[in-house]
Amino acid sequence: MNRSVLASVLLLGAPALAATPTAPAAPTQVSAKARAVHESALIIDTHVDTPLRMLEEGFDLGSKPPNGVGHLDFTRARAGNLGAAFFSIWVEPKEFAGQYTHRALRLMDAVLQQVERHPDEMVVALSSKDIVAARSGKQKKLATLMGVEGGHAIQNDLGVLRDFYRLGVRYMTLTWSNTNEWADSSGDINDANVKHHGGLTDFGRDVVREMNRLGMLVDISHVADSTFFDVMKVTKAPVIASHSSARALTDHPRNMTDEMLKAVAANGGVVMVNFFSAFIDDDFRKGYAAMAPERKAATEALEAKNKDKDPATQFRLSQAADWEWAGKVKRPPLDALINHIDHIAKVAGVDHVGLGSDFDGITSTPEGIDSVADLPRITEALMARGYTREQLHKILGGNLLRVFRETERVSRELRAAPSASR
Repeated sequence: MNRSVLASVLLLGAPALAATPTAPAAPTQVSAKARAVHESALIIDTHVDTPLRMLEEGFDLGSKPPNGVGHLDFTRARAGNLGAAFFSIWVEPKEFAGQYTHRALRLMDAVLQQVERHPDEMVVALSSKDIVAARSGKQKKLATLMGVEGGHAIQNDLGVLRDFYRLGVRYMTLTWSNTNEWADSSGDINDANVKHHGGLTDFGRDVVREMNRLGMLVDISHVADSTFFDVMKVTKAPVIASHSSARALTDHPRNMTDEMLKAVAANGGVVMVNFFSAFIDDDFRKGYAAMAPERKAATEALEAKNKDKDPATQFRLSQAADWEWAGKVKRPPLDALINHIDHIAKVAGVDHVGLGSDFDGITSTPEGIDSVADLPRITEALMARGYTREQLHKILGGNLLRVFRETERVSRELRAAPSASR
């Protein structure tokens, strides 16, 4: 989730959305060779923000997004051969202060209601074996997992962390853009008004240890650099960056330096590349940032004007306005995204890169990637750069599956230790 002001409602009248992608009428056009490789892979996206849409506007994965705003539904997932998705459980930290856990539970409920409503299309996956099983047989189902985005959601309670695991959460991003009571975030690291810890606190280290014991993937997207290096000292399992790109190519604190990429490789982990235009292209990042004062002023005025509208309408119009703002800046070419995948593969190794789109949490993607249906274009572009079928299978999902399996192995080992009882 990358919206910096999502809680502030941007309410315009129905805006013109000429740049907004719509559901494709036919499968994305790629070569037969690329299509064959893509269809043979188990494709895993570690970060989609669709739960917020499910909860706030009642969006159903069996329908098309209203006004074309959005990236994921069943039709487009099938067109892109998406095999598994981690649905993000993201709690806005200011709006829901004091209610983080309750809000997270409501988002989890929204995901699980979708599974109950569409048993022929999706199935809850609680393990690496479940992901594989979901894609076996004649009717391939979408393996459905959940990841909590922001450690503030557990409200400083390891019992809540364990309860989240029991409900199906299989990773937690230690911070969102806000520093919490036990870990520093990259989002406010330069804010002098925020109390920082210099990385992880002692309790933060306990969180990482308990995640290792549970078998919950430790996600270091969004964390401050100091937090990242503290995690690497504590964790006994491989880490993931569920939706981060390369800072050497796009200078954003949400992205990872080459030193960090190498550390993830040494740890056995995997970095899942984010598709947001501001994280993969410096020209877009600068152009989008330049509009910040104007966006802020418009947000405040429109929020005041429309504060009495019903929540679903507020959210829908907010989404449309966000997309319209992002559409004012030229989208980067597809090569911008491919460059990040290629860079991480070269620096960390091809065993340590994957896909974490941030679909439905972002408002601009590179040209040619309008939705999950367009994932085959990534496969084709990487093939054009010389990546083999085996390497593509790793990038598209195999690397994440390997890390998940190793995390499960570490969990079994830790749970068997005499000190592991709770």
